[in-house]
Amino acid sequence: MQETKDNINLVWFRNDLRTIDNEVLFEAQKNCDQLIAVYCFDPRQFTFDRFGFKKTEKYRAQFLIETVTNLKFQLRNLNIDLLIYHDFPEAKISEICEHFEINSIYFQREWTQEEVNVENHLKSKLDNVEFHSYYNQFLYHPEDINFEIAKTPQVFTVFRKKLEKHIDIRKELKINKCAEENRIENTTEIPTLKDLGFEHFETHPNTAFPFKGGESEALNRLNDYFFSTKKLGFYKKTRNGLVGSDYSSKFSAWLANGSISARTIYWKVKQFEAEHYKNQSTYWLIFELIWRDYFKYVSLKYGNQIFKIDGILNKNYNWSTDKVQVEKWIQGKTNSDFVNANMLEIKKTGWMSNRGRQNVASYFAKELQLDWRIGAAYFESLLIDYDVHSNYGNWLYVAGVGNDPRDRKFNVELQAARYDENGKFRKLWLQPTLF
Repeated sequence: MQETKDNINLVWFRNDLRTIDNEVLFEAQKNCDQLIAVYCFDPRQFTFDRFGFKKTEKYRAQFLIETVTNLKFQLRNLNIDLLIYHDFPEAKISEICEHFEINSIYFQREWTQEEVNVENHLKSKLDNVEFHSYYNQFLYHPEDINFEIAKTPQVFTVFRKKLEKHIDIRKELKINKCAEENRIENTTEIPTLKDLGFEHFETHPNTAFPFKGGESEALNRLNDYFFSTKKLGFYKKTRNGLVGSDYSSKFSAWLANGSISARTIYWKVKQFEAEHYKNQSTYWLIFELIWRDYFKYVSLKYGNQIFKIDGILNKNYNWSTDKVQVEKWIQGKTNSDFVNANMLEIKKTGWMSNRGRQNVASYFAKELQLDWRIGAAYFESLLIDYDVHSNYGNWLYVAGVGNDPRDRKFNVELQAARYDENGKFRKLWLQPTLF
């Protein structure tokens, strides 16, 4: 008679698609006889939003497929099977729980509305299953900070100074290999681009983001950028670049879906500093990780206010929704060639530099005075590295309803003269041959 496994845990992967330094996976491995994993390509993520954009366009969809493919492989090396579905998580996971007699579900804690709704739907379907959620996407863990989340500072510099010299970064968590007997029969398949509603496409030859999704690719990029080429040592000087794959680290895409953790990057910077040198550039990469944390704490503090037109400041502007102006911005047909070049880049590649994003967002909100939420939704649709907290945090900031006390407006012509002095970037995207 076969012995029954009496404690079976399920890991529900969300935006934490990695095996290294994954607290959800680490905790789920404790006290269980068997561990199973699941990922759902949620159909809601591929439908149209209220502004008429697909929530996830082809660029991020492709990156996600690559990421989940790699996750499945990495988990298999740990003798953990990843069940993959193109279905609603609340529907599929409740079936899995019934079939395998799951005791507990482990998952990354999310707090934005759509993710909370899915979680609540799932909980309503399962009475006899325990739910365990963990903050799994921070550099500074919420349990370690020296202020209440409700008192997150209104200005980034205050936030940074409260943390960086006073709070330790946690060590990476090591995930153990499960016994061979942990494996199950798994006939599930990863959906194709066509399954998700897209046609196959070739990566644009001029893209500044020629990388694939997945933990392995993230680690390769980290090793190359830090140790093979030592480009990390020049990061502060090049980070405002516009052309090519190496002006910035490009980690944001892997961070966004959690195929690398901020802690892993932090400790690799520290390794680089110990083995080679420490300078303003090595610090600046950590500085940017702190910015990323900041927007997460802002959204924890303010909840759904980050999606509202008046933002977290409850400031009322006379916003327009002029469809003609919105369409000109999207198609790169505004009065600014610098804005146009950046908008063609995102349209054709799903990528835009940080400098570009700030300029086109400022132009949209401040020059055209268009409803900033439309611009934010367009970015959400197109960007490979879309992260709800950073995207909406940055748009709030630029639109003057967020965390910038100065309420700045970018002079896009001066910015173009400074950051694209010879017009190299504009020529790259505005040449007629590329249309």
